[in-house]
Amino acid sequence: MIKRLPRLVGLVFGSLIYTIGLDVFLVPNQVIDGGVVGLSLMAAHVTGISFSVFIVLLNIPFFVIGYKHIGAYFTGFSLFSVLWLAVWNQVIHFHPLTYDPFLSTVFGGIIIGLGVGLIIRWGGSLDGTEILAIIADRKSPFSVGEIIMFFNFFILGCSGFVFSWDSAMYSLVAYFIAYKMIDIVTNGLDESKGLLIVTGKHDEVAHCITHELGRAVTLLNGEGAYKREKTKILYAVVSRLEIMKLRNAVSDVDPDAFISIFDIREAHGGLFKHRKTH
Repeated sequence: MIKRLPRLVGLVFGSLIYTIGLDVFLVPNQVIDGGVVGLSLMAAHVTGISFSVFIVLLNIPFFVIGYKHIGAYFTGFSLFSVLWLAVWNQVIHFHPLTYDPFLSTVFGGIIIGLGVGLIIRWGGSLDGTEILAIIADRKSPFSVGEIIMFFNFFILGCSGFVFSWDSAMYSLVAYFIAYKMIDIVTNGLDESKGLLIVTGKHDEVAHCITHELGRAVTLLNGEGAYKREKTKILYAVVSRLEIMKLRNAVSDVDPDAFISIFDIREAHGGLFKHRKTH
């Protein structure tokens, strides 16, 4: 428990941030989030029963399924986060900062995205539909993100019947803002890029990348499909801000070099964080 204390504190704090986003910006303007939270907000609006009751009850079936198919740790941390969301919703109440639907949508989306991003980084979740999407992904041709997107389009569409169609459209905007914010929190602003470089001067280019940028380079064996010529392919990982510098450095060594750039979710170890100090 002592080892897991920082994670538990992070989940509690993430739930608090999420509650602030709902309480201060979204709920007073009838803008909702997707997933079980959105269903709970609509159910609370229709029945008059507390949102805290629905967020726990509606998530329980998903957590039971998740415990059987995914494991106890993720399910337990997710349940812990949801319970704290219910607690925060009951014990703290903030006065809305604005009733402008556009401002509420933008700032509410940013704040709830920050809260969810923190919870994800600490190994939890606030949305039981994510568990269902993970399980469905194993038995369907659709990805987890595509399944979650389908659920949320359906849920946010239903909000048009409960509140108004303006609210439904603002909710959709808030969802996309929150989605991008989650990506920033979980992956960071300093995004990593992977590069595959095909060049006839692989030794010179590798030396340039290693000494000019302080990045590790891996040489892969390759073969041209047309002429069957043996060649070396360079693989390296740099930050997004170093892409242009690397491209210029490679072009100076070999103007005919072929460079392929692609996104990387995470990169650790090696010379990836190394910086030259002279």
